[in-house]
Amino acid sequence: MNRNITDDSRQVKEDSIFLVTPQNERFLATLPKHIPTIQREDLKQYYCTNIKIIGITGTNGKTTTAAAIYSMLLDMGYNVALLGTRGMFVNNKQIKPKGLTTPKLLELYQDIDMAVQSQCEYFIMEVSSHAIKQERIFGLDFCIKILTNITSDHLDYHKTWEDYAQTKLKFLREGNGIKIINLDDVSGATMRFFPNVLTYGIESKGDCLVDAYSLKDGIFTQIHIRLESVLQKIRHYNVDSNNSKSYQTIPTEIYNNLSINNENKQESGILSSHLFGLFNLYNLMAAILAVRIIVKKKLQEICDVISNFGGVAGRMEIVSIKPLIIVDFAHTADGMQKVFESFKAKKISVVFGAGGNRDVSKRPKMGTCAYNYAHKIYVTNDNPRDEKPEKIVEDILSGMPHNAYTDEAQDNIQKDVKVILDRGLAIRTAILELPKDWVLLVLGKGDECLQVFHDQTIHFSDKECILEVLQTLT
Repeated sequence: MNRNITDDSRQVKEDSIFLVTPQNERFLATLPKHIPTIQREDLKQYYCTNIKIIGITGTNGKTTTAAAIYSMLLDMGYNVALLGTRGMFVNNKQIKPKGLTTPKLLELYQDIDMAVQSQCEYFIMEVSSHAIKQERIFGLDFCIKILTNITSDHLDYHKTWEDYAQTKLKFLREGNGIKIINLDDVSGATMRFFPNVLTYGIESKGDCLVDAYSLKDGIFTQIHIRLESVLQKIRHYNVDSNNSKSYQTIPTEIYNNLSINNENKQESGILSSHLFGLFNLYNLMAAILAVRIIVKKKLQEICDVISNFGGVAGRMEIVSIKPLIIVDFAHTADGMQKVFESFKAKKISVVFGAGGNRDVSKRPKMGTCAYNYAHKIYVTNDNPRDEKPEKIVEDILSGMPHNAYTDEAQDNIQKDVKVILDRGLAIRTAILELPKDWVLLVLGKGDECLQVFHDQTIHFSDKECILEVLQTLT
């Protein structure tokens, strides 16, 4: 079958078939007359999507949750593909480099088809709000959808928080698969009474919950899943447009995976992980609940393999232990807060900035968050893009007390706020000025290796910079 399908009018060849999408339909008039076209609904005639697809959306936690599911399934012997911010992986081999969190529709179908041809049983993917809004996941049947949380982000695109939140929730509402939500997240919790919705939480008691936990030197907790509650929630019926009742389509194997009797109405497991932070406990709970549903394994077996998951590069990544220096992708106030709260027992030094040509409203909130939690603050460049770095910094500082910015410590709690636009110099200065037993958090870029300015893009890695500075000090 001819698979020379393209969605780019500039790449049309003599034997091409042109895929029409909402993003390219305005270019139809530029196509040669003999070029055939197909609609989005036709893609399944060309690409096989017969695979269990698990989609993860949310402001924070998508990458870690997706990677944790991928890691667990691999360790249990399944063939698995992973697609997201870090690229595409098939059975522990990287197939494609980093790109969009969720690619264009045609590329996504091609990626899924590739996973099917590689004998994968599961396709794990991150789903961005942009992809949902632009219908870049059109026509896909998700076995499981996960919503980690909803906080303010991408308002440069969505314009309002309401539109951003409703876009995320739209993804959850559609389709007949199982939906997993964080019951402690106010926005997501509004979905708890919807069909096929399962919940997890720490403060709230969901279908997956913890009895007690410790976050000292990693994560240690007892977790349990209420199997009886899970089965009751997916044995439901809906009322269709004709007001007649019909059962949702839930795969028989899921019932078999969750089969219970009077002795095992719930399962418990001990979870131990090297990951830091309460937010990572949430991520692991979502991942564990998803895996428990799709494989016939006991909860403790699943908890055992999670200890092999070392996390994701650039997500709470420990670059140095002495001194303790951690790199994280946190680029919103909520994300920063979650990182800060992972180190309540330590004094914090932080290096961060904010991206240019992105949501401006989050910048003062990031400044406020840093001022509330950190004792030494170094405001620097992230990816300024087409904006003036000085303006971005001004927006960040507007969230701090008006007298915060100084070259000297300010007040009784010793706040020290400095602006050093050169990110490398900011990191070096922060390391040289880091008191013993403090933690240095370098936030915003994670494992990115490029820095984007108005007139140039340069190679820059927070991790590489940190290691180079530490090497000069040995």
